[in-house]
Amino acid sequence: MSQPFFDLLKRLDNSILLRFLLFFASGWALILLLNYLQTVVIIFVCASILSFLLNYPTRWLQRFVPRPVAALLVFWVGVILLLGILVTVVFAVVAQGPAFVNRVTEFFNALTDLAMQAELFFKARGITLNIDGIEEGFRNQVLSQLGSGFTLITEIFSNVVGLVLILVISFFMLLDYENFWATARRFVPVAHRDRLAASLERNFLGFFLGRFLLALFLTGTSFIVFVVLKIPQPLLLALIAGVFDLIPGIGATLGITLISLILLPQGPWKAGQVLVSCIVLQQIEENMLMPRVMQQSLQMSPVVVFLALLVGARIAGLFGLFLAIPLAGVILSLIDPGQASLSAKEDPCED
Repeated sequence: MSQPFFDLLKRLDNSILLRFLLFFASGWALILLLNYLQTVVIIFVCASILSFLLNYPTRWLQRFVPRPVAALLVFWVGVILLLGILVTVVFAVVAQGPAFVNRVTEFFNALTDLAMQAELFFKARGITLNIDGIEEGFRNQVLSQLGSGFTLITEIFSNVVGLVLILVISFFMLLDYENFWATARRFVPVAHRDRLAASLERNFLGFFLGRFLLALFLTGTSFIVFVVLKIPQPLLLALIAGVFDLIPGIGATLGITLISLILLPQGPWKAGQVLVSCIVLQQIEENMLMPRVMQQSLQMSPVVVFLALLVGARIAGLFGLFLAIPLAGVILSLIDPGQASLSAKEDPCED
């Protein structure tokens, strides 16, 4: 081994090792505590982010009306927009859901027929495949999923309660925004407070607003394409594409793949048309719109993006997927302030 390594070992005394062990134990205890309070942490983090995003229109409206009135107006406008989106999705599911379920059933029936043909093909050549066992296992899996319907209803109810709590807490945070964030800033060293605030604003606001606009673009354009191609249930399929597009990184690809598989029973030609059209729309979104819409966020390597997504999904599931990219941008901007300042200078919106 090299001499610097031995010099490092000589400098390691009991106090340094004790500090390291205490630091490791504290980090492990913090992880266990966050895991135990995961639901509470998610609710308050979501409420904090929501109040952080709603503060910008509130601050603009505050020029004309008092702060409480501005916060109330912005909050209720946001709630009305959210309810409008939910009502649209519910009506689309109710109106086109049964036909959509029939299409999915046709897809699985087509898979069954294909499996039977494959079994006959291999059987004619002396190769035995246990297709019945696979089909039986799949049927049991479906029945077990249907049997957990009450658990699903309970989870939906808990999610609705969590959403209401997030809205209520975010409203009170928005009313007392200055005091709340002033208290939160006390936990940050004075030398990093301004840089952290600027990084949070640039990454979180740019990311969430950008993802929403990109998903809106993909939903609208894919709906038009589905109508032109005379695809059944165009609105529901377009909503599926838009919802998956909200997931950063791989969401659009997953949505396009799922839609193509659903349309496969209608024929490879129709599914291929939809697949090619959606890929073209995805390329337009990623290469033409995303650089402009997401220009306020810190540019990151694709490797860093996927690493952040995997870590976020491992720590907090779907919730972690949405927070992974902006949090990674904040961390990178704090580690490399020169890159963050360069990104801010190159923002044409500030010219």
